[in-house]
Amino acid sequence: MADIEPTDPKAEREKGRVPLWLDPDDLHWLSRHCCCPQDASEEERDRFGRIRFRAGAALHKHGRGR
Repeated sequence: MADIEPTDPKAEREKGRVPLWLDPDDLHWLSRHCCCPQDASEEERDRFGRIRFRAGAALHKHGRGR
């Protein structure tokens, strides 16, 4: 999996990314659940890895990590 860098809100806005508000329980599930099929490409695995990382980081940032 590619290295994942911490979130920089200004840089994220400059990239056109948008904030996403989710329930903490949904974020916790998302941070622990891999949606990759067995035949997933490396690109798909990297994408799911970024999503899981961001979900966990959002929980941690708001003091709700488990």
